[in-house]
Amino acid sequence: MSRTLAGPTDHVVVVGAGLAGLSAALHLLGAGRRVTVVERDDLPGGRAGRLDLAGYRIDTGPTVLTMPELADEAFAAVGDSLYDRVDLIPLHPAYRACFADGSSLDVHTGADAMAAEVERFAGPAEAAGYRRLRDWLQRLYRAQMRRFIDANFDSPLGLLNADLARLAALGGFGRLDPRIGRFLNDERLRRVFSFQALYAGVPPARALAAYAVIAYMDTVAGVYFPRGGMNALPRAMAEAAAAAGADLRFGQPVTRLERSGARVTAVVTDAGRIPCDAVVLTPDLPVAYRLLGRRPRRPLALRHSPSAVVLHAGTDRTWPQLAHHTISFGAAWHSTFDELTRAGLLMSDPSLLVTRPTTTDPGLAPPGHHLHYILAPCPNTDIGPDAAAWSDLGPRYRDTLLRELERRGLDGIGAAIEQECLITPADWHAQGHAAGTPFSAAHTFAQTGPFRPRNLVRGTENAVLAGCGTTPGVGVPTVLLSGKLAAARVAGAPGRGGTRSRRSRPSPTATVPGRTGAAAGPEPSASPPHSPAATRRPVAPEGPAGPTAPDRTAPASEGRAG
Repeated sequence: MSRTLAGPTDHVVVVGAGLAGLSAALHLLGAGRRVTVVERDDLPGGRAGRLDLAGYRIDTGPTVLTMPELADEAFAAVGDSLYDRVDLIPLHPAYRACFADGSSLDVHTGADAMAAEVERFAGPAEAAGYRRLRDWLQRLYRAQMRRFIDANFDSPLGLLNADLARLAALGGFGRLDPRIGRFLNDERLRRVFSFQALYAGVPPARALAAYAVIAYMDTVAGVYFPRGGMNALPRAMAEAAAAAGADLRFGQPVTRLERSGARVTAVVTDAGRIPCDAVVLTPDLPVAYRLLGRRPRRPLALRHSPSAVVLHAGTDRTWPQLAHHTISFGAAWHSTFDELTRAGLLMSDPSLLVTRPTTTDPGLAPPGHHLHYILAPCPNTDIGPDAAAWSDLGPRYRDTLLRELERRGLDGIGAAIEQECLITPADWHAQGHAAGTPFSAAHTFAQTGPFRPRNLVRGTENAVLAGCGTTPGVGVPTVLLSGKLAAARVAGAPGRGGTRSRRSRPSPTATVPGRTGAAAGPEPSASPPHSPAATRRPVAPEGPAGPTAPDRTAPASEGRAG
């Protein structure tokens, strides 16, 4: 059994109504705790936020949802159901990979469909290799999930279990790139099953093979999209929490914590003081540590993942070669990772993610219009350009990306943009994210599992951390689990506190801001006050749009969820 908080835990204040905070809140409610959630923004979501811009409904955070059963587990804790509240649409294909040689591959999560596509793309030998790879990914996932991902660690000794031997036998402690190469010879296919390591902040050549579990989530478990956008998930979680009795307080940034010795006695917001028996903190680690007045000692400073430049573009046209998610690979590969993680340079031959959510949900844009989300990985501000540099660099890099997409076949994309929002590391920095990256601490070996910043902080008896900076790490599935693991630190393992029986279509007893109906359905709402400002542009552009960094001070980050 892992450690739990000492002393009373009847009333828990959760700081941040993002995915981690809402997951923690639902699991705590299911365990019989009284829960208050405080959030600086006027809407739930945290990193998975939303911006409404002239009829475009923009997800400002993650765009890929995998393993929805982990979200449903949080709903089930209060007898609710994700599937009653959110219309989840499976994506077929999960995404499309486009390569510099002009070839493309649709990634399917069904074994037979994907084997057929691989055979069309690269021949029968590679299709057979894919089937062996798929089997290995499934076994890798089974070896990791219960003991390494969905687990609290009190010390590295927690690694010593039977699944460690299974993981070692599967080659999980080797390097990712060579391990994938044992199954696939085609270099393009190897990219499809290894680029996910960048989500963890480590190049495939240096990442542990164990991180192929992310490829399992993308290419085997399935990719989904909530109707109404990714923000429909935290909205539904907030409504379920309200229906189960949570006190949700939006628009209330946390300014400080009151302490008595080693215990937090109250959470103070700009609206007042909230006494508590325990607190769950989901802001980024520097903010959480500042609130606690405690920073754990580490032999080495934390290394952070690369950051990203994101251009949200509302357009008057689209391009049929785009799927819901399209990865446009440049010709360069290994040198790209060196630029992002070592040299601190912008990609000279970029690989880009282009998401077109209106492929699946046309209601996210005005009739006849389309929404495109263009993500370009870039160095974080620790090793690359600092936040101040992006005020000039941002608009120039935006134009560079659009020219590159034009060259790759998206003819006229610059002229097609009617509304846009540009987000750079300066914006992430202004939101309080360390090193100007929303992807937090990288998953190097020394920052993984029991070596990752723990969700308990020495010197404070009744505080727990949740979010992507702590256990188990970055990504929607793992952030949801971080909330569950934080709740277990407060109330014990699930089941000990009396999980409520599932009910169908509960009636909410409290109002969640921005909701007028089911989470899956469209509803008008104001833009969150801390979202990056939008930039309006005429249909025929006269020049580059400027960067849109919000005027946000560090304390304003203290109600943001991880």
